Formats: sequence, structure tokens, C-alpha cells
Amino acid sequence: MDYQHFREAFFNQISFTSNQVQAWYRGFDKNNLGRWVKKGYIIKLRNGHYTFKEYLNTQNIQLHLANRIYRPSYISLHTALAFYGLIPESITQTTSISTLKTAQFNNPVGMFSYKNMKEQLFFGYEQLPFLDKRSIQMATPEKSLIDLLYLYPFYNNQNEIKELRLDEDILDETFNVERFLSYLDQTKSTALEKRAKLLLRVYNIH
Repeated sequence: MDYQHFREAFFNQISFTSNQVQAWYRGFDKNNLGRWVKKGYIIKLRNGHYTFKEYLNTQNIQLHLANRIYRPSYISLHTALAFYGLIPESITQTTSISTLKTAQFNNPVGMFSYKNMKEQLFFGYEQLPFLDKRSIQMATPEKSLIDLLYLYPFYNNQNEIKELRLDEDILDETFNVERFLSYLDQTKSTALEKRAKLLLRVYNIH
């Protein structure tokens, strides 16, 4: 099979796996993928996962690919907070929550980090629109903060929480306190509740 026929079959999927290719074409030589990576036609995201070079400059492509290369997962933590404009930092690493073990992948698209969370806490994300009716699974602003406080317990005093430098104007406009408290109640964690309610007080959210 030549590259052009392969590209016509898989390009619109944005990303694909070697297993998908072999299921589509039983006689496919997996060595072709390595050759096409070397030629720069496709990009290796992790073992068995690829995308096409043409998608490199697509807006938010790293967010979509983060969902695809490690499942189940959703974007959260600093990446989601930056996406919503809640923190001022420019984020170079795409951080996600997964029920799978903690993992990290580096590739030409960027750095992808996955934090493990137990299944009963794997909630609070939405489907945001992406290219060609596809979507990105991303935590709501409220769940992004819950996840952050859960995974980073050093946010347990006023000074540390102020260091988050949350944008208070955006909090006033978009933050849903009832949803935040509902998520918090689902965690069944007294220690997390203390940190979360401290955050509400520090930023005068009510």
C-alpha cells in the first residue's frame, strides 16, 4: 500500500492506531508506519498511536489528542484552568485525569501528563466542540479546581491558595458555586472539603 491511499483512508480521523490500520487492511506492513514517521508524513504520539503532520498547527490539537492517546481521560488541572482564563500562566504541558495509572508522553505535539484518580471521582467534565464535529473532554472550571486541590494537598493555607492567582473577574462571571459544592460533596473527603472551602473564602466566592 502506498502512502497516498493510506492517507485518504485515515486522514479525516485526525489520529489513529496501528491496530486500526491492520484491522482495515489485513496485509498492512507495520514497518510502513516507521518509514512514514522518518519521512515526516506522520507523527508518532506514543507506541501504536499516530497523527498526520498537517494537524500540527491546528488550534487546540494537543487537547484533542490528549483525550485520544490515553483513555479514559479528560483535560483538567492547570491546563483546563488556563483554557478558561482562570490562571495567568502559559501552560506548556497538557495535564489530564485518568482512571489508568499515572503516565507521561513526550512527542512533537507536546508533553502529555496523566494523573490517576479513582473511578468514583472521574466525573465533572464536558464535551467541548472541536474540528469537524469532534469534541474535547475537559473538566468544568469547578471540577478543575476540585481535581487540583485533591491531587495537590499542599494548597492548604491562605498563602498557597493565593499563589494560584485565580482571575477574580472570570470567577465572578463564570464560576458556579452550587456545582462546585455538589462536586465537593461527591468526593466524600473531609480534608478536601476544608481546602475547597478555604479557597472560596480566599477568593470571596459565594
